[in-house]
Amino acid sequence: MKTILKTERLHIAKADRDDADFIFQLLNSATWLKFIGDKGVKTKKQALTYIDDSLIGSYEKNGFGLYKICLKPTLSPIGLCGFLQRDYLDHPDIGFALLQEFEGQGLMLEACNALMNHAESALKLECVFAIVLPTNGKSCRLLEKIGLQNVGTITPKTGSQEMLLFSNKKNPSIKS
Repeated sequence: MKTILKTERLHIAKADRDDADFIFQLLNSATWLKFIGDKGVKTKKQALTYIDDSLIGSYEKNGFGLYKICLKPTLSPIGLCGFLQRDYLDHPDIGFALLQEFEGQGLMLEACNALMNHAESALKLECVFAIVLPTNGKSCRLLEKIGLQNVGTITPKTGSQEMLLFSNKKNPSIKS
């Protein structure tokens, strides 16, 4: 496992092809489908393609990506958290998802705080965005707890739903 960060309860590591079963489970969980959307991952082979293209591809292209969140001491993966570089945003955005049975324990808050510190100290990201559906109150509250604030709305080119835009900067530059 390629650990990036450790916290009191978590290992944050790069995902790899051995994570296909976990990625399949997470991407087909009710909360992922409701708040992130169907990525069309219906087989283990499609999970491997998602890992190669979306996760490993981002590490190689951007120097960051979504990392798997694993519980200490078992190293069982429970979620994803990290940064994405979307073509319609001027700055990377933080994204996260957790298996439902691990919600409400502060684990994602712990992971997000560690990754925001990593973004500033190691990745040298001055501005971090987040996009979230207006109906996703839990994620909105988590973003506020890690120091991001609602700075407006944005409609991604690939979707028709308006999203709330959060940032760690009061007046970030936003692509039109």
